[in-house]
Amino acid sequence: MIKTKIFFFIVAAVASFFLSVSFGSVEINFAEIFSNSLPEMQRQILLNIRLPRTIVAMLVGINLSLSGAILQAVMKNPLADPHIIGISSGAGLFGIFAILVLGDEGFLLTPAAFLGAMFAAILIYILAWKDGIRPIRVILAGVAVSAFLGAGISAMLIFYSEKIHGALLFMVGGLSTRSWSHVEILLPYTIIGTILALISARHLNILQLGDEVAKGLGMRVNLTRTFLTAIAALLAASAVCVAGLLGFVGLIIPHTARLLIGSDYKFLLPATLFLGAAVVTTCDTIARTIFSPIELPVGILMAILGAPFFLYLLRREL
Repeated sequence: MIKTKIFFFIVAAVASFFLSVSFGSVEINFAEIFSNSLPEMQRQILLNIRLPRTIVAMLVGINLSLSGAILQAVMKNPLADPHIIGISSGAGLFGIFAILVLGDEGFLLTPAAFLGAMFAAILIYILAWKDGIRPIRVILAGVAVSAFLGAGISAMLIFYSEKIHGALLFMVGGLSTRSWSHVEILLPYTIIGTILALISARHLNILQLGDEVAKGLGMRVNLTRTFLTAIAALLAASAVCVAGLLGFVGLIIPHTARLLIGSDYKFLLPATLFLGAAVVTTCDTIARTIFSPIELPVGILMAILGAPFFLYLLRREL
């Protein structure tokens, strides 16, 4: 039954891919995608605009949803999400610093964002720790850290407004004008992060049992938690570098998958992976076509969906 549901998520991801490359201000006939009869203009739109953007959307969905699923287990907090608790803001702050100060938009951008994400995660741990970790302290510390780092991002965008473009798009999260170069930046981190996440499913399952049980089973809890946080930070940082501060993906997707699949991370992570790709790609398709030719950043649509979902979870958990 679980494998059938995961197969459904795979089908949804594949369907979202073809919908994304087919629909837009210039419609491309679904059947013509596999034929040699596609006009040259539509072929160029497909190969150089739609296809890379769709791949980026799927990779961003995978990264953010897996990051959220890992953080929810590591921080023992069902409300944990890279955007809400400030990890995305840390990645964004250090990433913008790399662009403005170091003048680098390629090689150093993701490593710098990764350091920012880890800095935010460590800061949240320090602020939330008091005789152990409690979910409510994590979310409150995360909101405070997110606000603090967000202020730093806003300040840098103001002081260096002439040096950085697309500031608004970065703040709300969007995939406009994403190209093959962004695929090349994101793909290696997605592959590495996904492999590390999947092979860590057993450790995530043990952490859900509590620290004392985990220690009794021989797990080095603090080291394992740090390693898993680093995986989540890497996934979130790489997504932020390409899509900006796209929120709520890491909150909505893991919870939806958990409701349908259960809490076993052996199955939850693959389900989250494919569902994340499907949802972000579908939302991006809707966002860029609903008011065509005006394009709505996908972050706005995710916020419209995610904010009520967050409030529902908050009321249920508290």
